[in-house]
Amino acid sequence: MHSSGNLQEAQLVTVQTHLSGWKYRALTLSVVVSAIGYLGFSMWGGWDAVAKSVKEVGLLGLAIALLMSSFNYLLRFVRWQIYLKVLGHAIPWKPSLKIYLAGFALTTTPGKAGEALRGVLLKPWGMPYRKSFAAFFSERLSDLIGIVLLTFLGLTLYPDARPVIIFGAICIGILIVILSQQKSLEWAEHFIQQKQTRLAQLINHLIGIFKEAQRCHKIDILLLTTLLAVISWGAEAVAFYWILTWMGADISLQFATFVYALAMLAGAVSFMPGGLGGTEAVMVTLLIWNGMHNADAVAATVLIRLATLWFAVAIGSVCLSVARTESTPTIIPPT
Repeated sequence: MHSSGNLQEAQLVTVQTHLSGWKYRALTLSVVVSAIGYLGFSMWGGWDAVAKSVKEVGLLGLAIALLMSSFNYLLRFVRWQIYLKVLGHAIPWKPSLKIYLAGFALTTTPGKAGEALRGVLLKPWGMPYRKSFAAFFSERLSDLIGIVLLTFLGLTLYPDARPVIIFGAICIGILIVILSQQKSLEWAEHFIQQKQTRLAQLINHLIGIFKEAQRCHKIDILLLTTLLAVISWGAEAVAFYWILTWMGADISLQFATFVYALAMLAGAVSFMPGGLGGTEAVMVTLLIWNGMHNADAVAATVLIRLATLWFAVAIGSVCLSVARTESTPTIIPPT
């Protein structure tokens, strides 16, 4: 019993050490860079235009947008719980929700890679890094699938976007093919294990993650998680449409959904922190192309990003602080 207590105490120290490094380096840097970027956006659009847009949307409108974002996070958490269960590490929903939301604190890292922080928080619950990273990889792939499907709404509305959409679809196809090659992955793992170089070890870890992720992409699980991805990201797209409507923009739900999804896709493939720069550029460009005034396009982009990206970062920061102060749970064996 004494040794078990020492083990849990050591794990808690390890978790807190990892969290301190992640939080104060990656999060601080991303917030500073993003704050500068959004200051520039506001100055470009004009403070008056941003203030005017906030007044047009109103507090009720902002609250509705935040509720739609919360609905997005809830559905994505349900999907996360599905992945954990499939991987044999079902965790009670309350602590799991805190861990999941804590990952949002590092959403503004390149490719959202910082969200893999959840693996550190899940470790004391008995979940190996290989499986938590497999869940993280599966989540990112599911997001990509859902977003690409939503962009299909605009294939005829804005043909110039086809190269980006096709690129996203090709990436999905390649990853799905890799995950379907069970025997090939096993052969590659056996071959790599005979090598002793650091590169070989890294590749071996990646293969292990892919092998675990295969369990999350069986046809029935894939169909369910894809549906959740489309609905969750579609909810934020609807919030974007409502914001534009409240601002008086003449835009259809179809085009607004396409703009939001394409902007998310552009941000994802850019691998910039939180998609910053690429996402905003696509939103502003397409809104202006559709006839919206420059200042209004910037203001609408700032509002939806505050209600989605930065709302998530705020929630994640609070949950991360809580996670750092709570005690280590009793280790739950795999189910």
